Amino acid sequence: MVIAAKNISSLPATEEQFSETFTELKSRFDAMEPELALTLTDPDMDVEGYIVVWNTNISKGGPLDNTGKGCGKGGTRITPDVTLDDIKMLARSAALKNAAAGLPMGGAKTGLKANPKAPDFEQKYRRFVQLCAPYLRENGGIWGGFGFDIGAAPIHALWACDELNSTTCFTGKPVEMGGTDYDHEGIAGLGVAVAARTLLEYNKKPVENARFAVQGLGAMGAAVLRYFSEYGGQLAALADPKYGGTWIFDNETSGNLQEALTTQDVETAIALISKEGRKISDDPQDVLYQEVDVLFPCAIQYVITKDNADRVNAGFISEGANNPISTDVYEDLIARGIHFVPDFIANPGGVIAAFVELTSDITPEENAKTRAKVKEAKDMTISKISDNVREMLEMVEALNADPSHVGQYMAYRNILGAE
Repeated sequence: MVIAAKNISSLPATEEQFSETFTELKSRFDAMEPELALTLTDPDMDVEGYIVVWNTNISKGGPLDNTGKGCGKGGTRITPDVTLDDIKMLARSAALKNAAAGLPMGGAKTGLKANPKAPDFEQKYRRFVQLCAPYLRENGGIWGGFGFDIGAAPIHALWACDELNSTTCFTGKPVEMGGTDYDHEGIAGLGVAVAARTLLEYNKKPVENARFAVQGLGAMGAAVLRYFSEYGGQLAALADPKYGGTWIFDNETSGNLQEALTTQDVETAIALISKEGRKISDDPQDVLYQEVDVLFPCAIQYVITKDNADRVNAGFISEGANNPISTDVYEDLIARGIHFVPDFIANPGGVIAAFVELTSDITPEENAKTRAKVKEAKDMTISKISDNVREMLEMVEALNADPSHVGQYMAYRNILGAE
């Protein structure tokens, strides 16, 4: 069970008080520096990587505080051009996301500057794991371990756990290793679908037959499609470069197509899309402008900006990607009556699953038989995100505030209330 982080204060009574409190908390958060920021190298093997732990106080006294030092957690990004500054930015974002989710877990991120498709990558990855080992929570440090992010693959969990002879050093593992397999299960996408469902229900709009569009059919977008369809939504449009651009579906899509899209069976999906849909553009951006009930931007950051925000036709947006909407656009969306849930409120399903992996007392043997951690992670994701979205919407309504500011406030109060 999640131990809630401390609230810094009760809800401000007026719009003016909220604005003042938000500004003060934001200023304090912006002044924070990471508690740990390291560059780890092995020149002989051409290995360079990074560990950044942004904050730990929020975890003090909680189930992750086995060393008395607290713990920060986030995934591991692997690209040839990742930098320490990139990892600092991502660790800071993880701090906000973890806190906004109400988790007693600080934010962190690791990065490895490498090409995961290179022939010598396994050797480099294993060496990076060795360099990181002294900073692990289980070894007395404040860092919670490896996880999935851009460039990561399931085999990395096996390599890390093998190298360190530990199954607690990596989250998102297969169930037989005591994990939640959250990338395969699409738990982050489940959260984004839950956020959209809650947003519709709060605004007294039906989820059943709600027409939706998804930009980006990777792990996140495929899971959103799966779970929102299970809630009764009807796929109206999708876009992804691997499917050739933007496609529209005038009629309900078949179960076979939905399965192919969900499992990312690209060859089958392409064949079925061409039969059931109609292509309107080679540009994946065009899916953003379709007249739908719900839009799920699940591709990359800043796809909706001042240059194209006026073309968005959805009534509701649930952000699956990180920062898909530039912050200077939110006021325009609000003025047009478009409701949205910001990414750090909608998409922390992955970190919730990571928290379950790190804190659950279910044994790997039991987990392999029953997938109990998967169920626990999904149940907690549904509960936490639906509760958090409702709390955010209630504050937005009561204070006439920007949802993105309210979401940040929810994170700030939890982080700074723990100081």
